[in-house]
Amino acid sequence: MSTLIDGKALAAKLRAELKEKIAAFSEEKGRQIGLAVVLVGEDPASQVYVRNKIKACEEVGIRSYSYHLPAAAQEQDVEALVSELASSDNVDGILVQLPLPKHLDAEKILRLIPPAKDVDGFSAENVGNLAMHRESIVACTPFGVMKMLEEYGIDPKGKSAVVLGRSNIVGKPMAMLLINADATVTVCHSKTRDLKAVCAGADILVVAIGRAKFVTADMVKEGAVVIDVGMDRDENGKLCGDVDFENVKEKASFITPVPGGVGPMTITMLLYNTYIAAARR
Repeated sequence: MSTLIDGKALAAKLRAELKEKIAAFSEEKGRQIGLAVVLVGEDPASQVYVRNKIKACEEVGIRSYSYHLPAAAQEQDVEALVSELASSDNVDGILVQLPLPKHLDAEKILRLIPPAKDVDGFSAENVGNLAMHRESIVACTPFGVMKMLEEYGIDPKGKSAVVLGRSNIVGKPMAMLLINADATVTVCHSKTRDLKAVCAGADILVVAIGRAKFVTADMVKEGAVVIDVGMDRDENGKLCGDVDFENVKEKASFITPVPGGVGPMTITMLLYNTYIAAARR
């Protein structure tokens, strides 16, 4: 039987610590840390995410600046707003909520965010610094996973780690963080041969492919650490992850649940990144 990695409890602990650090910063500098959130369009999921981020900012003492543009907003209007925020002394971090409407060039818009204010950790400069093991702002979800491993005393050093998924948001930065922590890392994807055998050799298995209950017990090594980044719906419409939790938990030494695992850590690490960005300024 595995130990449950409680992301909700860890997120609450980190936010309490962060609240103290932010209060000390504000007192010393005489100003609040500011996070600007830009939402374009009416995507329901994006609206929920933005509300949650604003609420989380209030909880720890970060001032949030929320900008909601219509779905039909012209590219030059979005670019002008992001450029204005980039030069604002009140704004320490900028987040453009994805996905953007299809007529907008997301890559071009995101490039307008200075690396020092890129609290999502998506900029080429931050990703490049991460790859070279230099100081950088790290993508929130992989950063949260590393905090979870640290909290539970799981040292990746010398271990075989498999990352299932190669997205720019999770898979690639996750692999780089594990490499920087001295793990031996394999990145798997839809073209990987003998996927089951590769996953079954992992001491640490991080799953981020967006397919409900894809990872079954026969893909998991006895005693492995299993981190489920997925957020899916099962055949009954119930929230689940990319891992067949009920069966895999019998083999894993540590495992994250869905919900309550990696999810709560993502917004917490966004707050953490915003604090880091402010402190470095």
